[in-house]
Amino acid sequence: MTFTELGRTLMIYSGVLAVILGACMGSFLNCTAWRIARDEDFTKGRSRCPKCGHDLGALDLVPVLSWVFLRGRCRYCGEKVSVRYPLTELLCAALTLACLLRFGFTIIAARNLVFLMCLFCLSLVDLDVQIIPDGCLIIAALAWLAAAPFSGAGWGDVLRCVGAGLVFGGGILCVSLVMDKILQKDTLGGGDIKLLAVVGLYLGFVGTLMALLLACVLGLLLAAAMKKKAGQAFPFGPAIAAAAALVLLYGGGVIRWYLGLLGY
Repeated sequence: MTFTELGRTLMIYSGVLAVILGACMGSFLNCTAWRIARDEDFTKGRSRCPKCGHDLGALDLVPVLSWVFLRGRCRYCGEKVSVRYPLTELLCAALTLACLLRFGFTIIAARNLVFLMCLFCLSLVDLDVQIIPDGCLIIAALAWLAAAPFSGAGWGDVLRCVGAGLVFGGGILCVSLVMDKILQKDTLGGGDIKLLAVVGLYLGFVGTLMALLLACVLGLLLAAAMKKKAGQAFPFGPAIAAAAALVLLYGGGVIRWYLGLLGY
């Protein structure tokens, strides 16, 4: 076997492991988000059926396959299990694979994977109860801080990312307060503002601006899909999270092109 063939085999093997790991994390995060949304301790107790409360066994918890083989129903009570479970497991598997392909076997890949999983979890909670849990934001910020010395970036780049978080978090907060006064109602949740601050750490000024613009478009599509009328509140966190993930994974080329136009 040549080095090229060996490298290709290892990459395929790593990709398969990434998909399996991602699907398992998707299952865990789905359960975690469900419990957080209901003020339950996600660190205690076994997974259980949301309808009958029966503890689930190992055969009930195989990502995607259990849902398929059980035909989307609980083994114990026969009630339908939402298609959200296999879909989120598949999405999480795709995110993990994309992160591996984009960043390789690096500390930055591990850091960004933590960020993506936090975005994934908080999106599920926000969709359920329109709350962005601080725990997800704290974990993402700590992952960025822990990886900063190993990122290969200079202190100038690190400070620019911190500045981006402060500028976008603080700037959006000021705009939100002004709009609240004008419209006499809450226009943007505090969780969304804190989320944008954390996104600034990972994407910097240009990346966060791109993510914010994309999030506005995705937010409109989400509101339309949820059949929200003008003025009705809707969870904006998933739109911000999806935009941040897309820019993190695929926005590098666009950002370099844009900076090139500015002469950087």
